[in-house]
Amino acid sequence: MRRLLILSLIISILGLQSCAGQKINLGKVLDGISKSTQGGGLSNDEVISGLKQALQVGINKGADSASKLNGYFLNPIIKIPFPPEVQKVETALRKVGLGGEVDKFVMALNRGAEEAAKEAKPIFINAILSMNFSDAWAILRGEKNAATMYLKRTTSEQLIAAFSPVVEKALQKTQATRYYTDLANSYNRLPFVQKVNPDLKLYATQKAIDGLFILVENEEAKIRENPWARTTDLLKKVFGSI
Repeated sequence: MRRLLILSLIISILGLQSCAGQKINLGKVLDGISKSTQGGGLSNDEVISGLKQALQVGINKGADSASKLNGYFLNPIIKIPFPPEVQKVETALRKVGLGGEVDKFVMALNRGAEEAAKEAKPIFINAILSMNFSDAWAILRGEKNAATMYLKRTTSEQLIAAFSPVVEKALQKTQATRYYTDLANSYNRLPFVQKVNPDLKLYATQKAIDGLFILVENEEAKIRENPWARTTDLLKKVFGSI
């Protein structure tokens, strides 16, 4: 019975279809898990703890990937480009031979995001550890990115507050602020252009956070597709192979 319940839970998490083409009834699976507690099977607490561990694995991988050298810069999925609202600045500067300076700025901008990403992991982990029974079951019942959506709802404000000063410091450390100031000044000196002065810190902060959520969402998808690959003793018990 226990093995059948575990198999049903895995099928529900993966969102697979039954032979009749209908989605597995997760409500029946949850009822079965609840009943299994009496017979020595998995308890609700074990299932929830297993989910939390699995999500922590995904978060650790996503945050570590973003915060390493070139985590943003060489990842085309999350690389931060020249601010799109002033794309005309990049185009104009490349035309007048300042493409190298533009490239230095983009690299420095991404280096700033990589530095700031180090602050994300404890915020994400705290959100997972604070997850209640209702939140966890909603994630199990939800879409393939339900955990990522939960993190967006519960951590975005904290991430912005934590990232903003770190991004500002990182942009100064990597000289992105100086590069951008020089680029903006060079552009503003060109004839017949409208002067620009966008909020670089706000742009970098939001793009850094967006990139983190993309990586976490990718890791969540892996967890749902192959949960037994995330090996701790508890995960083996909850998501163990049949």
